[in-house]
Amino acid sequence: MITAALIVDTFREALARKIFWGLFALSCLMILFFLFVMRIDVVEGATATISIFGQTESGKPQEIDKLVPQVHGVIAAFLYTFGMVLAIFASAGLIPSVLEPGRIELVLSKPVSRVHLLAGRYLGNLLIVGLNLTLLVVGIWLIFGWKTGFWNPPFLLTIPLTLFIFSVHLTVVVLIGVLWESTALGVMVPVFLSMLSPLLAQDKVVRKLLSSEWSRDLWQALYYTLPKVFDTGKMTLQIVSGKGAGMGAFEWWPIWTSAAFAIVVYGTAQWVFSRRDF
Repeated sequence: MITAALIVDTFREALARKIFWGLFALSCLMILFFLFVMRIDVVEGATATISIFGQTESGKPQEIDKLVPQVHGVIAAFLYTFGMVLAIFASAGLIPSVLEPGRIELVLSKPVSRVHLLAGRYLGNLLIVGLNLTLLVVGIWLIFGWKTGFWNPPFLLTIPLTLFIFSVHLTVVVLIGVLWESTALGVMVPVFLSMLSPLLAQDKVVRKLLSSEWSRDLWQALYYTLPKVFDTGKMTLQIVSGKGAGMGAFEWWPIWTSAAFAIVVYGTAQWVFSRRDF
């Protein structure tokens, strides 16, 4: 109950700061964009042509079946990259704000444990981003289904996969918040990890280019330790585009290793926060 109350408090603060409404407005604008950007020509009750982003296909079911997943893949990639940065930027200030002098002393004077306080902030951020992400993805999915008559359920997996990698980034934001109370660093470090991930993903190629054994070991250690943002994004694109049907348990390893990273970072944040003097 205490954690739930703190989640609600975080949500209310996001409303007061216009963070939630800003994300909500952007989601609605994107939904309206897709509502009007798609052109459907109907002849004698059947779909004649469908045009999306300049790509035009005749209304044969098998061609629409190919076009819609491809466009869904592009949208999923956009949400996974630019949407992720926007979500991090919007959420980074909600952690340091509760640690401001005067406010943190007031909060800690109440019968609220530090574990619940940090968990409430973390889960509240996830709720804010998760609601907007769900609205956006479901809205786009409904528009495509309604306008084309083809429903692509794998596109809905964009929600949990994107929210998962955001939750991993958010643990870094939380740790930076309790260490330095810096909103700027809370944005820069996760964005840097996202930019670094595609380079680290070229592990086999880069290891051949490195001259020393210690540098190869360091590169490999970084690759396996840091969150697999690029690999998870690639997996999301494959699933949404309809190419992930045969994926085995091993191919999901970027999820498990990224989750392990998040657990360690979040645990460290809780440990640091529990020992800080305010």
